[in-house]
Amino acid sequence: MKTLKQFSDKPETIPASTVWYIADLAEACGRQKLYTRQVPQRLKALREHALIESTVSSNRIEGIEIDQKRVGTIVFGKPLLRDRDEEEFRGYREALNLIHQDATGIPISVETILKLHRITRGEIWDAGKYKEKDGDIVEKYCNGRERIRFKTVTAAETPQYMEKLVSYWSRAVKERWVHPLISLAAFNLDFLCIHPFRDGNGRISRLLLLLQCYHLGYEVGRYISFERLIEQNKERYYETLEQSSQGWHQGKHDPWPYINYLMFILKTGYREFESRLDITKSPRGAKTEIIEAAIETLPDEFTLSDIERNCPGVSHDMVRKILRLKKQAGEVECLGRGPGAHWKKRGNTLKRG
Repeated sequence: MKTLKQFSDKPETIPASTVWYIADLAEACGRQKLYTRQVPQRLKALREHALIESTVSSNRIEGIEIDQKRVGTIVFGKPLLRDRDEEEFRGYREALNLIHQDATGIPISVETILKLHRITRGEIWDAGKYKEKDGDIVEKYCNGRERIRFKTVTAAETPQYMEKLVSYWSRAVKERWVHPLISLAAFNLDFLCIHPFRDGNGRISRLLLLLQCYHLGYEVGRYISFERLIEQNKERYYETLEQSSQGWHQGKHDPWPYINYLMFILKTGYREFESRLDITKSPRGAKTEIIEAAIETLPDEFTLSDIERNCPGVSHDMVRKILRLKKQAGEVECLGRGPGAHWKKRGNTLKRG
């Protein structure tokens, strides 16, 4: 909560790089609604793929792996689990499902954080419980040498710090000390510095990142795995986390390296999302679904140009073809002649994607 506490005084300047990230993410979030109305087939495939990637990557970052042949079964099926690692996988998948299905109904609270930890840790003895002993973040080298990267909050102080962290988050969002995305990244940094659990802190931080993104309207994590992107940029993750944690206990740290890192992850997620939904590479029938979805969102009376504005990348001829088919099916009627003619929906017969 030291970072959010800093922001409660409303910083005078925000780095230009952070401002650029926020602007880019605002534009991407604005396009999000358009893209999520399109190509239902591809969206379903992205959701399933992201669920697998998130489960695998978040556990693999912590050194937990299972037989690749069992991954799909563990994530989507209900098999008997063979060992502790498979329990970890199943638990993370269940936590992801909970967030994806009911994010708006899940508050950022101490109870939520403990519940997510309990789900991800399964039947282990301290699942859903704060650490009972002090534990620093230690880096181990291949030659056997170790060094302390960061001294975390003591076990005795952890409950108090977590209560304050949740309280600061609530106030930060309500009072808009800084842009909510900055508050989100600050919360994530503070959580990792508190390090409230004996094990599983990284995984919970990534679940909270997903949940808070949902709360702020940035829903790309449903389709693109944040965990995979973090794993692919793992060195930068540890580097910026160490940079931004120096002086954290005294409130004299520089949070911007880590904040910008998370902004980079979100921006990368949106860029990849839009790239994967490039309709020029869509499966057969996807363009038809795009046009039908666009027509559904329009008023009862519309023009061909209205459809084209909502279907970037779909050809003029394709739109005309679908309109002709719908006219033949009695779903729409043409009210005039020429390219500017108005069309009208006939009843509620349009297929929903």
